Formats: sequence, structure tokens, C-alpha cells
Amino acid sequence: MIPAAESLRPLPLKTQQGNGESVRTVVEENAVIVIGRRGCCMCHVVKRLLLGLGVNPAVLEIDEEKEEEVLSELEKIGVEGGRETVELPAVYVGGRLFGGLDRVMATHISGELVPILKEVGALWL
Repeated sequence: MIPAAESLRPLPLKTQQGNGESVRTVVEENAVIVIGRRGCCMCHVVKRLLLGLGVNPAVLEIDEEKEEEVLSELEKIGVEGGRETVELPAVYVGGRLFGGLDRVMATHISGELVPILKEVGALWL
């Protein structure tokens, strides 16, 4: 059995010095992605909830020195009706900003989260 922490899919991030993927590409190519600061406890809670539901979310952990650059890019993508402030942890579902921990928890408690995840192909059952 693979421990839950090993089943998460950490992603490389393209920076001016490195060879990863761009933030936009990572968000658009994953049904569900959790973006947060490295070691953030709220990010951990979101990841555990999604894993508990059977979703294997992509995870992008941001180092402090790259946070401003990544947040600036995130505010440009996946937001309906213009710019919106993105706070970490940020959960993108189907290439669009879904929200943070509070939105994920509220949607889960109301029973609306699983149908949304099925709609974007993150869950099959």
C-alpha cells in the first residue's frame, strides 16, 4: 500500500532558472490542483480531504521567494469576470479557481463537492 503522502503528485514549477511547467499549464492540465505554501497546514487539510474523497490532486508547493510571482500569474487565469485576489491555499477545479479551504469545506459539507469533482473528471464513481 502506498502511503497517502506519496500518492500526491508534486509538480515542478517553471521559473526563469528552471525547466518546469508554467503555472497556467499546470492549472489547465489537471482536473484538480492544490496550490499552497510549502508546509502549510491548511494546504495539508485540503489535500487530505480530497484524498479521502478519492481524488488524487496535483500539488504545487510554492517557496516563499516565488510566492508573489506565482500569485500574480494565478490571478490572471481561471477567474470569471476579471481579476480576483487569490489566497493560498488555492484550489483550481477544471482549470478555474474554485476557492480556498473555506470554500472546499463548505461545498463538501453541503454535499455539492462530489458532483463538481465528477463533472470535471476527478472522480469516476
